[in-house]
Amino acid sequence: MEFKRIRKRKKPNYKRGFILVLALFLILYLWFNAEDFIAGFLGK
Repeated sequence: MEFKRIRKRKKPNYKRGFILVLALFLILYLWFNAEDFIAGFLGK
């Protein structure tokens, strides 16, 4: 019974983890882009 419960709980957690990882990559990508934008504004 306990093993079945863990299996059922792992599926949504896996999906959540995947979405969180994607969000993290997006945030890092935007962060690096923001640094370039800020450098451009400061350069102007």
